[in-house]
Amino acid sequence: MIDQRPARHIVVLAHPSPDSFNANVARTYCDTVRSCGQDAIVRDLYTLGFDPVLKDEERPRAEGITLSPDVEAELEMIRGADMYTLIYPIWFAMPPAILKGYIDRVFGAGVTAREIQERTGQGVLNGRHMLSIVSSGTREVWLDEQGQIESLRGLTSHYLLHAFGMKSCEHLHLGGVVEGFSRRFVDQALYDVHERARDVCAMLATERNAAAVSPPVADGS
Repeated sequence: MIDQRPARHIVVLAHPSPDSFNANVARTYCDTVRSCGQDAIVRDLYTLGFDPVLKDEERPRAEGITLSPDVEAELEMIRGADMYTLIYPIWFAMPPAILKGYIDRVFGAGVTAREIQERTGQGVLNGRHMLSIVSSGTREVWLDEQGQIESLRGLTSHYLLHAFGMKSCEHLHLGGVVEGFSRRFVDQALYDVHERARDVCAMLATERNAAAVSPPVADGS
């Protein structure tokens, strides 16, 4: 059966300030998605007061796991989205701890190390798309010289792509985000976000259309 609902984007924002550059990025992304006729739901981790600490009983093991109520509620909220978009700053060469905790507790819920190695995990990201929009105070050239760009792409693109069996995982870096930046700089950065969001929406629309015209699989019984 063809899904008639609009494509759905879960936007995970990891920045403590509601007036931050990252918050503006999230608003621009969501406004663009909605203007394209698709749905965007924001999960602002700091506003939610998300607990990033993985509990012992949540770790996958042979006898099973027991998910905490907050994780079960979050999975219910985000399950079935077409696109998962992470928006966060680089702090000391790494994503904020609250985002890492979200990956540990929510995206990784129930996925075992063996399933990661064999790419057989059936977590919430399986068969879905991801886009990481990352900001930093330094330019990409400098980060590249330190090996940070490749490291971040390795984490948020290559590793998560294969570990969780996603269809695609892309990366947009917005560098030079420092105090006193110009309005022109902000406008250009937000335009880049707008254009990437339009591209993502077009890709999802094309995917939906292709599924709608594909012939049904014959029943071999």
